[in-house]
Amino acid sequence: MKKFFIIICLLIFTFIVGCKKNSESDDVEKFSNLTLKFAYYNEGKLLEFDTIIYENEAGNKYLVNEIQYFISDVILHKSNGENILIDEWKDIHYIDTDILSTQTWKIPDKLTPGNYNSISFTFGISEAKNHSLMFLNPPERDMFWPEYLGGGYHYMKLNGKWLSDENTINPFDFHLGIGQIYHSYPDSITGFIQNYFEVNLPSSSFELIENQTKEIEISMNIENWFRNPNIYDHDVYGGDIMQNQEAMNLACENGHNVFTIKIIN
Repeated sequence: MKKFFIIICLLIFTFIVGCKKNSESDDVEKFSNLTLKFAYYNEGKLLEFDTIIYENEAGNKYLVNEIQYFISDVILHKSNGENILIDEWKDIHYIDTDILSTQTWKIPDKLTPGNYNSISFTFGISEAKNHSLMFLNPPERDMFWPEYLGGGYHYMKLNGKWLSDENTINPFDFHLGIGQIYHSYPDSITGFIQNYFEVNLPSSSFELIENQTKEIEISMNIENWFRNPNIYDHDVYGGDIMQNQEAMNLACENGHNVFTIKIIN
């Protein structure tokens, strides 16, 4: 009888432990990982820096020296209608063509496996978040936007040179940020215009698989900054547009189809 009692107790204990393990296993959440990589193209080919081999729709021959920009508030749109905002550790990412480490963003958020319809993000930084002195260290610190022009930070610095109508090579600072309304240019600023905009990446559906890392490349297609829907002419707008809201507005309208996506794996 004693042996029978011991056997029964062992069976009960084994059953309880087994149930507990199964319960714990069932409760374990399953996650996926996402890495975003950033690349630069012109007319379908990888961008070549520091050489005048490009020509825009206005007929300006030009080169690109460097590009620095922010994206923020990345949203993953699930097929069931749920929208996942990337913000667990940071919601603003800085990309710099001169700093290799910035061109890969390993998203730290725990993402659920499944099918996603698309990706969207804010080009630049929204008004609610774009505060002066938010970044204390370079390189982000060096993206500051002058306080008297609206403060906060540049959305983008695209620096290069173009061959003018007068056959001289001139530098251009294709810089986007907060615009100004002037009573009398260049003084008497009466208001500011927020030029950040949302980018909805075309053909950006993908699947996240449990315990795997999905790599996605976000490509900036430089030629589109200057051609669609507005033909942008460096000879008209010159080398510095930080105080030229008309030029920045044209550029931002063109920016909606500057970015494309490629699923790496």
